[in-house]
Amino acid sequence: MGQVEIAFEAPAVDWWVLTPQIILVGAALGLLLVASLAPRALPDWVSTIVSIATGAAAAIVAAVQWAAWDLAPRPTLNGAFVSDGFSLLLTVLVGAGVVMTALVAHSALDRYDMAPPEFAALLLASAAGAVVMAGANDLIVLFLGLESLSIALYVLIALAGRRASARESAMKYFVLGAFSSAFFLYGIALVYGSTGSTNLSGIGGFLFGSIRETDYLLLAGIALLLVGLGFKVAAVPFHFWAPDVYEGAPSPVTGYLASIAKAAGFAALARVLYVAVAEQSTAWAPILIGLAFATLAVGAVMAICQNDVKRMLAYSSISHAGFVLVGLSAVAGSGEAARWIVRVAGEESLILTTGATGAVSSAVFYLIAYSFMALGSFAVLSVLGSEQQSADASAGGADASPPHALSRYGGLARRRPVLALAFTVLLLAQAGVPLTAGFVAKFEVIRAAIDASGYVLAAVAMVTAVVSAFAYLRVVLAMYAPEDSADGDDSAPAARAGRPRWGGLPLTSVFAISLAVAVTVVVGVLPQTLLEWSRDAVLSIIL
Repeated sequence: MGQVEIAFEAPAVDWWVLTPQIILVGAALGLLLVASLAPRALPDWVSTIVSIATGAAAAIVAAVQWAAWDLAPRPTLNGAFVSDGFSLLLTVLVGAGVVMTALVAHSALDRYDMAPPEFAALLLASAAGAVVMAGANDLIVLFLGLESLSIALYVLIALAGRRASARESAMKYFVLGAFSSAFFLYGIALVYGSTGSTNLSGIGGFLFGSIRETDYLLLAGIALLLVGLGFKVAAVPFHFWAPDVYEGAPSPVTGYLASIAKAAGFAALARVLYVAVAEQSTAWAPILIGLAFATLAVGAVMAICQNDVKRMLAYSSISHAGFVLVGLSAVAGSGEAARWIVRVAGEESLILTTGATGAVSSAVFYLIAYSFMALGSFAVLSVLGSEQQSADASAGGADASPPHALSRYGGLARRRPVLALAFTVLLLAQAGVPLTAGFVAKFEVIRAAIDASGYVLAAVAMVTAVVSAFAYLRVVLAMYAPEDSADGDDSAPAARAGRPRWGGLPLTSVFAISLAVAVTVVVGVLPQTLLEWSRDAVLSIIL
């Protein structure tokens, strides 16, 4: 009996599409290799320079691809990964986040006793996972990106191992993250069982035009996917890990968690909902609206109850996730399908309707604006260096208040007026004060909700914005209030004396904070360019 030979045809690989990921992973592996083979420890600045150069290179390559391809989607790996305007814009954001995190961490690594090469390699590896999540067109590839991001973050938090709070945060994040990954995998299995595909475009094409309201296997799979991704973006009720993890993690890592990791999670959520299961929008939109309600309310109420600035920003991050959910849940029209079919070059394609495009683009704009606000805010917390001063004060029998207690920020405007002014701008932007990026971002998602007839959700978003503003104003008032205590220097930053400084602050951190403030103000005053980029990026999502 003759043997039947089955030829395996490897998928074509467009290496130019994968260039940003190759840069990030290659730099991480190269840095680890050099650091392990070097006869002596590399200087700290080497790891920082590598991180900054790599993040900038990935962002520049993505920008060049954007300009060269005119936002035309380019799939590779048999359609499992796609480079389009959506993924490229998120890649630029990830690259900027890497640059800012590396700048802030440079002056804090010694304080947290973290090895610079390992920190830089893990940062770049997590960024590569975030880029994969932004461009994944297959649930399996999406899961690989999710785990690459998550595992690197687990270790990044635990890298400050001598701090008990960091070890506890890493363990909590790891255990709950494993549970969420299990939910996500089970959701993939159910969706595959219902549609016969894990490719997002394939799932969308299979479901298009079909009547499957009673396909409970598919609905269960969608629900489990929402659980897995809801954990990553800290949506209520999957948020319980966020305050403790954000508080215990090193401040530069916390800023990265609150911005880039959250942006990657929402990018994956947008692709799953609007590419794969948009036909089921009548089923998942009410769930998403419920998540948005709960996330807005819990985040705002809990933020105003905190007397610790870092925990307040953690709950604030949950509230901001609720605003992004408002944008994503604003499906065009009551009961209207999120897509329509068109014929392009003789072939049928699926594209987002105008209303759905506005909904997703408002969420993308909010993610970009909030990422810079979060990175800048946690950079301010990092340069204050109150962790080390609190430990020294405790050893000497002095004030043992929490490192970021609100009382420690009293009189900061008198001691460090420029830093206090920068922090004020970032806090007011998160509160949604006009002429800042935060105001435009909130306005866009609320307008998207109103366009989709989500008047109640829009009203709740506006009310919670007012409520959460109280939390930010408390910090601002504390900074500009007269200082009564004698321990007013507790917030003086601790860093190696040999490092470049400006006004008593680490120069690298000053650059990062200045960039965050500049983007926040410029986008608030002139938002049109970023709004157009967001709309163009969403229009190019491959389906």
